[in-house]
Parts: sequence; C-alpha cells; structure tokens
Amino acid sequence: MAVETLWSNKLRTGLTMLGVIIGIASVIAITSVGQGVQRGVEQQIQALGTDVIQVLAGTARGGNVRQGLGSSSTLTWEDAKAIATQAPSAEVVSAYLQRNTQVVYGQQNTSTTVFGTDLNYPEARNTFPQQGRFFTQEELDNATQVAIIGPTVERTLFGQNANVIGERIRIQGEPYEVIGVMEAKGSQGPNDRDDQVFIPLTSMSRRIVGNNALTGISVNGILIKSGSPEKLEAAQFQVTNLLRLRHNIYPPQPDDFRLTNQADIVSTFTNIVGLFTVMIVAIAGISLVVGGIGIANIMLVSVVERTREIGIRKAVGATNSAILNQFLAEAIVISTLGGVIGMGSGILIAFGAATVFKFPFVISVLSIIAGFGLSLGVGLLAGVIPARNASKLDPITALRSD
Repeated sequence: MAVETLWSNKLRTGLTMLGVIIGIASVIAITSVGQGVQRGVEQQIQALGTDVIQVLAGTARGGNVRQGLGSSSTLTWEDAKAIATQAPSAEVVSAYLQRNTQVVYGQQNTSTTVFGTDLNYPEARNTFPQQGRFFTQEELDNATQVAIIGPTVERTLFGQNANVIGERIRIQGEPYEVIGVMEAKGSQGPNDRDDQVFIPLTSMSRRIVGNNALTGISVNGILIKSGSPEKLEAAQFQVTNLLRLRHNIYPPQPDDFRLTNQADIVSTFTNIVGLFTVMIVAIAGISLVVGGIGIANIMLVSVVERTREIGIRKAVGATNSAILNQFLAEAIVISTLGGVIGMGSGILIAFGAATVFKFPFVISVLSIIAGFGLSLGVGLLAGVIPARNASKLDPITALRSD
C-alpha cells in the first residue's frame, strides 16, 4: 500500500527523495575521493622509500624576506661524504643541488627543475633510467656535460616516441648530451616528479650555480637511506649530532639544517586529508538533515491531504497501529530508495573523479553500510511524528473533513 501510494504521486515522491539522494551521494563520494587521494599520495611517497631521511639546508634572508628551506649554503658535499663514512645507520647517502631554469632543444624550451647529483641519487630516490644510463664516476669527477631527463621534459622538448639518446640540449646556455631518460614517477601533489633533469653535481656547481661555500661544493640537501624504517630514528640521531659537530653548533644555538623523513610526511598528509574528509562529510551530513526535514514536511502535508482516507480506513476497522505502520512504511520506503539511488550516484561520482584525476578508486564498505543506515534512520525519524499524528485522528472528525 505504501509503494502504491508513493507511485501514484511520483513527482512529490521524487522531490522528497532528492534531499536524501544528495546527502548520501555526497557522503559516499567525498569519503571515497578522500581515501583515494590519501592512498594515491601514500603510494607515491612510499615509492620513494619510507626509510629515506632528507637533510635540508637552512633558510637564507634577502633584506626582510625569508626564503625557503635549502636556500642558504649551510650544507656541502663534504657533509654528505662525512655522513656516508661516519654514520653507521646511513646505508646510502646522496647530495643534490637544484635550480629552476630553462632547458632548450632547437626551437622548443621548457622551464624545469635541474638537479645536480652524485652517483647514489637513483638508489636513494628509488628512481632509475628507463632508457639509456645514469652518468659514471669519471663523468662526475670531470664535470662532464651529460644529462638524464624526465619523461615530461622528453615529451615537451622532443615529442612522443622520439629517440632522444645522444641529442643535445642547452641548460642555461650550456650544451649537454642526453644519455638517459628516467622512469615515470607521476606527480606528488602539485609537483611533477617527471619534469626534472639530472646532471653531475660537479657540472651543476661549476657551470650553472658556481661554488658558493668556503669549505667545498654547496648543496641544497642530502638524501639518506637507512635501509629499513626501523633504523630511521638511529640514523636521524647520528646525522644530527654529526652535522652539529661539523658546523660547530652547540646548545642553545639553533641548527642551520632541518631533517625530515618520508614516514613523517605520510603521517602528516594522512592526518590532514582525514581532517578535511571528516569536515566535508559533516557538511554533507547537513544535506541528510535537510532531506529528513523534507520527508517530515511532505508526510505531514500528506496526513492533512489524506485525512478523509484515514477516516474511511478507521471506519472499516483499521487500528491505530495499522495507520501508524502505513505512514511509517511510506517514510522508510522514500528514504531507503533515496539512499540506494544516492549510494549508486556517489559510487559513480567517485569512480569518475578517480578516472579523471588519476588516483586510486577506493570504496569503503563501512561508508556503504553507514550510508544505508543513515537513510533508514532518516526515514524512521522523519516518519514517526506524521505517522503518529495520522494514527491518532478521530475517525468521525476525519470523515467530516473536506
């Protein structure tokens, strides 16, 4: 009877369900997108290694403007060599120097990040050439002008399916021979890790940056691979104390460097995404409240419109509980059907977002159960008062109404 009544008023039923559909779809879609983005970033960071520590140089000041970490010359290549030999928990150590600059090939040019690195960088960052090779120790010692480019730089300068090995590009006016193309790593947040060029650290220092440290080659950062996440804490302790000794830093002087690790980044990002997801889901929950109020309003109006019908039913023997169950059933059918449509819509929206923005498609069983439970709860709560009012109508008074 409840289904027949709702079917005979399709427009009203559809509009009543709309609030529940929007609310449930929002909860499912937002939860899925949040978990998908979180999973995608975790995978990208873990692909770089969860046992990696990054040491960044301090911040430089120009006038009253404080620049970013790594902008001063407080770290040197010699610091990296000292860590490699004197920190037992540091299994792989790689120093790097980076600059954003123009790279040119023929009539094509692109603004990209150029890294001057040593031989250990591929292992420290878990990224290796997919074509060609990395530079050798001899090329590093001689500051040879060779380059390994990322897939994005390859596409921008050479187009698709081009044989780039042996070609020459110009970095800040200097010619470099392309000897390799790095494997694709995708984006990490706003940063495209494929939009990079790698050259020997010695060549970077001499020809592009210039030596700017009294004790050797200045670097922006040092990557340290401990071999396992369990050794991270010991490696951090050893590296911190070693650098303090080398830089003559004693308490209460502040460090002129900063240590971060991938595990901390994963944890921080997970917490941030989790908070945003909770906040947005809470906002989406307001749609469910609005949907519940809409159901209650429509059911109250329905009681008034169907007063004579209720009177006839009671006159032919319908009990108060039968009337209560009928109107309660209508509210639950509306909310449940709206919840099912909302869940389907939410899953489609989440799948579309994952496909377009290229992050993992994740649907939590808990969110499906919660969405279905919420829709049932909304229908039950929204239908109680109208159903109770209908069941308490006096049949004589009901029959007399227009």
